[in-house]
Amino acid sequence: MAVIRALESVGVRSVSGLERLGSLVLLSGRALGALASGQVHGRNTVSQLAFVGAESFPIAALIALTVGMVFTLQIANEFIRYGATSAIGGVVAIALARELAPIMISVVIAGRVGSAIAAELGSMKVTEQIDALEAFAVDPVRYLVVPRLIACIVMVPLLVGVGNMIGLLGGYWVATSMKGISSQMFLDSIQSFLVPMDVFKGMFKAALFGAAIALIGCHQGLNAKKGAQGVGAATTNAVVYAMVTIFILNYVLSMGLFGGTAK
Repeated sequence: MAVIRALESVGVRSVSGLERLGSLVLLSGRALGALASGQVHGRNTVSQLAFVGAESFPIAALIALTVGMVFTLQIANEFIRYGATSAIGGVVAIALARELAPIMISVVIAGRVGSAIAAELGSMKVTEQIDALEAFAVDPVRYLVVPRLIACIVMVPLLVGVGNMIGLLGGYWVATSMKGISSQMFLDSIQSFLVPMDVFKGMFKAALFGAAIALIGCHQGLNAKKGAQGVGAATTNAVVYAMVTIFILNYVLSMGLFGGTAK
């Protein structure tokens, strides 16, 4: 009997998970369809662009700066030990552009923006504001989801692009001020190793991460259960699911974009 109950529990959880995944796919399809048809609410979109971009800039900049400094600090000693000082700047630049800036900034945005999206939409759901929108013939996907999707797709890559520069500045300071590496050597290394496509591919990854953050946050908020506990659970799930999705997507995209690259 215990085995049967265990199998039944696994089956129920599996079916529930597939139902949630299907619901997320349907929401994504509706949002992308509305976006493709130009059904965009301008004022909400501008507001969300400011929230995701400008208001997230300080924390994104701080993360990029510290990541660049710490990564340079960690690799500099080893590279100096093995006589590869001339490669430090280039390695820092490639690591930031391809992986560190996209993944770290996206995770921070998932925590800040993804949770806010889920909490806001979840509160609207449990207080029946979503039902009121539908009663007035206002499509919640067009009015609520699409602006957040646009904001995350646009602003997360921009934050990553700026984060690359800030991270390099932090790495430059550590390398030149603490490790005695000449500024010219550091800059020449960046020019030799880093190519524009590394930056563009990293920003492309960030755009997909942003889309995942927005869609998962909206899905959790729109499907929040009744009461404060339901909103809290939706907020937690939005952050956890978004982070897991980011890490899985990062591996898949890195294999596709950089897996065959040979310098």
